[in-house]
Amino acid sequence: MSNPRVPAVKVAGLAKSYGAVEALKGIDLEVAAGEYFVLLGPSGGGKTTLLRLIGGFIRPTRGELFLHGRDVSALPPDRRPTSMVFQSYALFPHMSVAQNVGYGLRIKKLPKEEIRDKVDAMLDMVGLASLGARQPHELSGGQQQRVQLARSLVLERDILLLDEPLAALDAKLRKDMCIELKHLQEKIGITFVHVTHNQEEAMTVADRIAVIADGELIEAGTAKQIYENPERRFTADFIGENNIFESTVTAVSGTTVHVELGAREISVPRREIDVKKGARVWLSIRSELLDVRPDDEEPSVGWEMLDGTYLEKVYLGLVSSHMVSLKDGRVVNIRKVSGGDMEFKPGRPVCVGWRRDDARLYLL
Repeated sequence: MSNPRVPAVKVAGLAKSYGAVEALKGIDLEVAAGEYFVLLGPSGGGKTTLLRLIGGFIRPTRGELFLHGRDVSALPPDRRPTSMVFQSYALFPHMSVAQNVGYGLRIKKLPKEEIRDKVDAMLDMVGLASLGARQPHELSGGQQQRVQLARSLVLERDILLLDEPLAALDAKLRKDMCIELKHLQEKIGITFVHVTHNQEEAMTVADRIAVIADGELIEAGTAKQIYENPERRFTADFIGENNIFESTVTAVSGTTVHVELGAREISVPRREIDVKKGARVWLSIRSELLDVRPDDEEPSVGWEMLDGTYLEKVYLGLVSSHMVSLKDGRVVNIRKVSGGDMEFKPGRPVCVGWRRDDARLYLL
């Protein structure tokens, strides 16, 4: 049994190159035992490369990889405590559901009765207890994905690797399967490492998320941390809907930084950023934290307010996007729940505002 104090996965300086192309650039990362950990980022950023390195399907160019404290950098997949769920269902079409789930156990030459008991228990766990005799083509996409999950979990490995497991499902089924995956992981208690580019999927299932792009680990944290308090400008831009503007520092006074935006000077909390007057920075404000008001409304205490011109409203169902052009020509996107009282005609003078503490700065 694994020691919960030892990371289930630890990579140190792990890198993978294909000729002159660096797919992964010296990643350092730890995944706790029993954690649902998500690798999130754009396509081609190195997420799947890292997952395949953990599973042993490719070998690192340099660096070390430990699973439950054991160096497995040179071990093949079948000698690692991992099993893999792929993006495609990859089920054997000539086998029944039960035969698909028990395939790995038959390869291990377990007794038939033990295989049957393990398969039955696993099918019951993933909600397919009555479908063992069916063929894969008789199942829905969600059911086929459950079969693949059962086939991996029945091997009783300590770490389950999931490579875009829900990518082939439609939006509604993907949401349902996210909840099922999270509940399943909590029930069996093993470590899940899940690759996706879908932010909502990542935030639904993850205990922690690592943002990976261009072969690098950008940052890691809980969904709340990386959404509300991203450390890097890339994360702020990639996660959710952000307004990000390039600006210049006009002054620094204690815990406050003054920058230019909308043809005037505004104040932003300094936080951990080390800047001086004249520095170029990124100013970030989440779209749902902004408000648009009539131009003659009195500013609220602790808010920054900028004059602008209302451009248009885009209805998106639950929320609507409101576009406002500031006096310096830059366009701000404000997202609010649809059905509110924000109704302005295009061309009307308005004010865009936000609580001062809701803005963040990043070095250019």
